[in-house]
Amino acid sequence: MHKSVMAAVAATAAMALPAVADVTVGVSWSNFQEERWRTDEAAIVGALEQHGAEYLSTDAQSSSSKQLTDIESLISQGAEALIVLAHDADAIGPAVQAAADEGIPVIAYDRLIEDERAFYLTFDNIEVGRMQARAILEQQPEGNYVMIKGSPTDPNADFLREGQQEVLQDALDAGDIEIVDEAYTDGWLPANAQRNMEQILTAADNMVDAVVASNDGTAGGVVAALTAQGMEGIPVSGQDGDHAALNRIAAGTQTVSVWKDARDLGAAAGEIAVQLAQGMGMDEIEGTESWTSPGGTEMTARFLEPVPITADNLELVVDAGWIERDDLCQGVSGGPAPCD
Repeated sequence: MHKSVMAAVAATAAMALPAVADVTVGVSWSNFQEERWRTDEAAIVGALEQHGAEYLSTDAQSSSSKQLTDIESLISQGAEALIVLAHDADAIGPAVQAAADEGIPVIAYDRLIEDERAFYLTFDNIEVGRMQARAILEQQPEGNYVMIKGSPTDPNADFLREGQQEVLQDALDAGDIEIVDEAYTDGWLPANAQRNMEQILTAADNMVDAVVASNDGTAGGVVAALTAQGMEGIPVSGQDGDHAALNRIAAGTQTVSVWKDARDLGAAAGEIAVQLAQGMGMDEIEGTESWTSPGGTEMTARFLEPVPITADNLELVVDAGWIERDDLCQGVSGGPAPCD
C-alpha cells in the first residue's frame, strides 16, 4: 500500500497536538469546480474536528474580488488562522495584509502567495511537471506535442510548465519532438481546455501526437476534443488523481495522473492552522524549510511528494483507499490490473 511521508507526519502531529477549545479556522476556496477540493476539505475538517477546532469556509466561485470579500468575512467571523486557496496570486495581497493587521496567520494552500507572512503548503509542483512530461515522452518519444497549461493567474501553472520543459528539452534540441502549440487554460476549466484543444487541432490539421495537460480537469477537456476527432488514445497527462482521470487511465485514454494525495495535504493544513493559531512560529512547524520564491521572497514552506499513476501501478490508488475498484474499472474490460 502506498503511504506518503505526510501521512506519518500528520499522524505524529495529531498525537502531539492537544485538543483545543474555541479555535476557529477559516478556509477560503477559489472554487469547488475541481473534484479534488472536496477531498481536501474533508481532510481539513477531519483534522480540525480532531482537535476541537471550528471550521468556517467560503467559495470565491473563481472571482478575485469575491475572494477578498470572503476573507474579510472570515476575519469578521473570528477566524484565528486562514487557509487560502488563492484564485489570483497577484490579487490576493490585500487579504494577506488584512489578516496580518489582525495578527492572523495565513497558510497559502497548494498555490503560492508570494508573501513572507504566508506559510506555503503544497506539493513539489515543478516535480509534478517533470513527472507528467517523463510519462508522455516515454510513450511518445517523437512527434508533435501540445502543451495545455493551467490558469495564467496561478503560479503553479508556470511551475508545472518549468518542470515539463526540463524533461522535454533534450528531445526538443535533438529535433525528436516539436511543440506545435500551447495555451493557458483560464480558471483551469475543462471547457476552456477543450475549446483550446479544438482550436489547436484545427490549426494543426489534427497533426498532434501527444498532449502534456497540466491537470486532470484540463486532461478531460483535451480527451473530449481528441475523441470528437477520433484521436482518443494518444498520450495525455494530468494530475490530482481525479476518479474520472484514473478511469481514463484504465480505459487507455489518459496516460498519467500525478497523484497528490489531497488527504495528506488537507490533514497537514488543518494541523498547521491549529498550531499557528495557538501561537507556534512558522519555522517551528515540523517538516518545514526555507524557500526562495521565483520573485525572490524568502518563505517558510513544506513540500509534499507526488506519485505518478499510470496503467502500470493503478493498484496503488485502490490499495490506498483513494478509489474503489468498481469506480476505477467502470466500463473497462480487459484493461490493466486491477481491471483485468
